[in-house]
Amino acid sequence: MKKVKRLASFFLVTALAGSILAGCSSDSKKAASNGEKQDTVLEYQVQAGTVSFPELAADLGYLGDLKLENVSSYTGGPESIQLTATGETDFGYAFNGAIIKSYAKNVKIKSVVGAYGSDKNTFVGAYALEGSSIKSAKDFIGKKVGVNILGAHFEFVLKDYLRQGGLTEDEIKQVTLVVIPMVNSEQALRSKQADVVLVNSLPKELLIERGEVVEIFKDTDVYNTEFTAGDFFFSQDYIEENPDTVKQFTEGVAKAIEWARTTPREEVTARFEKILAARGEDKMIPSLKYWKSTGIAEEGGLINDAEYDTWIKWLEKNGELKEGQVKAADLYTNEYNPYAK
Repeated sequence: MKKVKRLASFFLVTALAGSILAGCSSDSKKAASNGEKQDTVLEYQVQAGTVSFPELAADLGYLGDLKLENVSSYTGGPESIQLTATGETDFGYAFNGAIIKSYAKNVKIKSVVGAYGSDKNTFVGAYALEGSSIKSAKDFIGKKVGVNILGAHFEFVLKDYLRQGGLTEDEIKQVTLVVIPMVNSEQALRSKQADVVLVNSLPKELLIERGEVVEIFKDTDVYNTEFTAGDFFFSQDYIEENPDTVKQFTEGVAKAIEWARTTPREEVTARFEKILAARGEDKMIPSLKYWKSTGIAEEGGLINDAEYDTWIKWLEKNGELKEGQVKAADLYTNEYNPYAK
């Protein structure tokens, strides 16, 4: 039977994290092994103004009899990991580096399909005002850089750019990271509260459209490739209890990703418009003109070792992981993805 869940506050979830680390799973039942009915209503978080691939899959009819139930607003990967690990939501998504760090702390989640990434049309960019003295990595020393959250995608990309530019670890410490919500990044840059801001998605497009900024670098240049940067995941307990549900979810999301990757942009954004309107977010519909691509690198959101190894090595270099402490193969599975060969 599906567990009745009440969404805890962030602080309660943080308090519960200790029990996760101790390996406590409370009274979870093994539905599959006990012959109980598996979950058909998946509780999740909605990100305002954005259509996720599970939502697209549901609208396209790819989820079959599975239903999605919104229980709160998405605020970031770290919280999404905590809520999924504690059973407050059934699935979540986050930057792969955050998934690695959580797994290293014994938070047992497993990724099943891609969620977002960077390609030639959709990427994370670093921007300064026109006329800025910042033109190379060395110019970042002593400057303030706005990022959406510490310890996530933007910080990883920035530090790799600085390292590639020849900065020592001591010099990198002289670059001040300032946490700025992306919706406020443009204001922070133009008012000179930050010398550089890292942005993606709609805030990036609006910043570029309004002009008088220069692009210093983008993440696809730093890594010289297109890549899926974050994945959808379930707790390992949930997968054990509901393997058929996870399979049905993953198949549907994978098909939705491939639909969005191969369908003309105008048709994709029209579908997004319909979904946002049904959610009562009509005011966000005009922003869909800035949607360019999925950012997903692999067919059907398939996951590979490289998408985790990059961040594992980063965390080892940064002293946050011991060498060999976490292996990419332990973090994800393509078992449920129909595009897996």
